[in-house]
Amino acid sequence: MRRFALLLLLCSGTLAIASVTVSAPANGSQVSTTVQYVASATTTCAAGVSAVGIYSAPGVLAYSTNGSSLNTQLSLSPGDYNTVVQEWDNCDGASSTPVTIHVSAGAAEVLVTSPKDNATTSTQVQYVASSTSTCSKGVSAMGIYTSPGVLAYESNGASLNKLLTLNPGTYHTVVQEWDGCGGSASTPITIQVGGPSSGGQVSVSAPQTNTTVSSTVQYTASATSSCASGVAAMGIYTAPGVLTYKTQGAQLNTLLTLNPGLYHTVVEEWDNCGGASVTPIAITVGGGGGSTSNVFSNLHQEPGWNGYALLPSAYSICTSCSPSGPQATWAMTQNISSPSLSGSSTRMDIGGHTDFADILWNNHLIGDFSTQGMPDYNHTIVPSLHNFTYDVYFYAEDVSVSQALEFDINQFVDGYSYIWGHECRIAGGNEWDIWDDPGQKWHPTGVACNPVPNAWNHLVLQVQRTSDNQLLFQSITLNGETSVLNYYENATATTWYGITINYQQDGNYEQTPYSIWLDKLNFTYW
Repeated sequence: MRRFALLLLLCSGTLAIASVTVSAPANGSQVSTTVQYVASATTTCAAGVSAVGIYSAPGVLAYSTNGSSLNTQLSLSPGDYNTVVQEWDNCDGASSTPVTIHVSAGAAEVLVTSPKDNATTSTQVQYVASSTSTCSKGVSAMGIYTSPGVLAYESNGASLNKLLTLNPGTYHTVVQEWDGCGGSASTPITIQVGGPSSGGQVSVSAPQTNTTVSSTVQYTASATSSCASGVAAMGIYTAPGVLTYKTQGAQLNTLLTLNPGLYHTVVEEWDNCGGASVTPIAITVGGGGGSTSNVFSNLHQEPGWNGYALLPSAYSICTSCSPSGPQATWAMTQNISSPSLSGSSTRMDIGGHTDFADILWNNHLIGDFSTQGMPDYNHTIVPSLHNFTYDVYFYAEDVSVSQALEFDINQFVDGYSYIWGHECRIAGGNEWDIWDDPGQKWHPTGVACNPVPNAWNHLVLQVQRTSDNQLLFQSITLNGETSVLNYYENATATTWYGITINYQQDGNYEQTPYSIWLDKLNFTYW
């Protein structure tokens, strides 16, 4: 309900008329201890409105802001308040509107996450809101009014997430809750809807909506805005009103750890003009114990690993080499209790007499020679997969003796080979390289790689086979620090079919023997 207060005043020899319009809270309403005030003011003073403020009691100015509008929250203790919203103009005049409220510690409340009040949006408007009530039967439903008496959407329960299509114009919308005791509460949201290109846009490259993911979820997104001052920040809501992550700027790349279940997440951007836009992403998070339909868990404990020696300078597989040497030696020992995170790590050993010799371990997961029970004889699984995450912990006592550590994801499908090779050069210069399969060479990324000795290092690699069948190296996350690559590469020809992963240790200039322990090696595919 809107209320108007008029004041006639003499300003510079002319009669000026001023008014204050309070959209929230409603006069005489019961509110929670966090009170949302939304108001605007006008005046016929030629110099306009100077400021708007809120008196929580006579003579107690609780809030003021320059300009002709305000939108703020006040924290008030339970009780009755005769508040006043006042405007001051630049002709020394003022006008006010009284708003009487009863503050209750358990009052019903509607929290609207998106859109923001007074935002400029495109014709596609995402509403995300949640509500609470003191009613013993809880909140029964929520809805969105796009104008007085026009209920555009209603859903059962205490939350809503709905995309509305609106024509261009100004809308004084209201998000309302109804409880099981006959009560209700609402929050007004005024928006300016422009054309299709108005407002902002959020593009989410990972995860894909309506997919099943592992408990470690990679979010990669970017945003644009028609605001001349650009995008201010981006964030991720894992549930209505639950802002789990926020970062400054127009790009977002982070890992979230979520419990198993269905999530209606939202990626949002906020611009520097007060606007916002969102993209909803629904995901199902699989369980952490054993494999889900899209996760191979604890692969370091699984069978199917084969080791091979790669000798300089060709670095092709040495068919005459054996694990006992002498050119290169290697071993893989599972079920190690210490050091370990899960209670059962795997130790990978390398040595020998040939300087700069490497040892490659490989495991066939899906398709030809599958060691995990997924041979894909009808060729229906592998072609449908485009996104992959390699997630592993590794430990070294003296990591400096390693020339490099390599972690690879490989997909062979429709006659094409996709090799996402990632090499952490250690003695070779503490930098990440990525593999150029057509050119048969490594590309430096400029991203530092400094594993910590005598500690568990957590590595997450995110890659994608794009819709036009290119390799996309998306990101590298080492010990919580994510580096966005967004590097594209071309595929090569092959007759292989399936999905495999590699792990490799490279020897240094003296082929110094060393061990690396692996734990919690998970591979996610969708």
